[in-house]
Amino acid sequence: MRPRLLEHLACPACGGGLDLEVHRWEGEEAMEGLLGCAPCGTRWPIRGGVPRFVASFQDASEERTARNFGHSWNTYPELDPLYERQFLDWVHPLGPEDFRGRTVLDAGCGKGRHLVLAARWGATEAIGVDLSLAVDTAFRHARGLPNAHVVQASLLELPLRGGLDLAYSVGVLHHLQTPEAGLRALAAVLAPGGRLAAWVYGREGNGWVLALVDPLRRFLSSRTSPRLTRLAARAAGVVLHLITRGVYGPLDRHAPALAPLLPYHDYLRYVARFPRRELESIAFDHLTAPVAHYVPRGEFLRWFAAAGLGPPLVERHHRNSWRGLARRSAAQERPQYVR
Repeated sequence: MRPRLLEHLACPACGGGLDLEVHRWEGEEAMEGLLGCAPCGTRWPIRGGVPRFVASFQDASEERTARNFGHSWNTYPELDPLYERQFLDWVHPLGPEDFRGRTVLDAGCGKGRHLVLAARWGATEAIGVDLSLAVDTAFRHARGLPNAHVVQASLLELPLRGGLDLAYSVGVLHHLQTPEAGLRALAAVLAPGGRLAAWVYGREGNGWVLALVDPLRRFLSSRTSPRLTRLAARAAGVVLHLITRGVYGPLDRHAPALAPLLPYHDYLRYVARFPRRELESIAFDHLTAPVAHYVPRGEFLRWFAAAGLGPPLVERHHRNSWRGLARRSAAQERPQYVR
C-alpha cells in the first residue's frame, strides 16, 4: 500500500478517517502494518501490501463466492494483450481518454487485468477493490504502477471516502445476492458528475445457459471443490477451443453470410481469438459462481434509477449481456450497510 491511498480511504464501520502504522516497508510500499480508525477504534491489517477490510463474511454464499473466485483468478493469473479491446467493449462508449486525470474505482478487480489498464491510461489514482484473495495477484500485477492501488473489501462496505470521478464493475454485480445494492453502493462513492459503467449477464439471449448450465452450476459445480470444478472447466475449454477455432472462425472467414446463423455467434466468434487457457478460465468462471443473476434489460435500467443516477445508456452486448453507463447528477448521502 502506498501512503497516498490514505487520501481516499475511510473506515467501513463508521466512515471515519484512517491512520497508517507501518511495520515493514519495501520501497514506497507499506507491506505490513495497520490502519486505525480513531473515531470507532477499529483496526484493519495490511498484509502483503494490501489493506484488508474483510473481518467476516455476511453468509456462506458470500464466503464461497470469495473462495471460488479467488481460486479462479489465482489459478489463471495471466494478463492477455487482448484484454484491452475486451475491456473497452465492456465499458463502451468510454475510451482511454476518459480515465486520464481521473480518480477511478475498479469494483471487483479480480486479478487486476482492468486495474492495470486504467492506471496505464493515466488515471490519477486507480483503486481496485475485491472481496477475494485474488487481490494478491492483482497487487503483483499493479505493483510497478505508482497510481494503482489494491484493497480487499466488500463492494457493499466500501472503505472509501467518496468523490470518485469514475467507477466500473465488469462481470461482478450479477454475482452478488442483491446486485442492485451493489450498484447503489458504487453510485454513492461517486462525485457529482461522476460516471458509473457496469456490465452484467443478460437474461435475454441466454436461454440454453439458463436451461442447462445454470442448474448444473447451482446444484453441483459451485458446491464442489474448486479443484474439481477446474477439471470440468478444462474439458469445457478444450471443447470451446475446438468449436471456436474449427467452426466459428472458418465460417466467419469463408461463409460470412452463414456464420451469423450459428448459436451464440457474436460471443463465440469474439472469444475465438483467445488461447485455450483463457477459454478454460471463462468456463471456470461460469461453473464456480455460487450466485449468478441473468438480468432482464428492464431490471438493469431500474437499478440505475434506484441508485439516483441520471438516465443510463444501456446497450446489448454480444446479444447475451448488457452494458450500461450513467452519471451521478446530484450529491447523495452514502448508504450504510450493516452486516
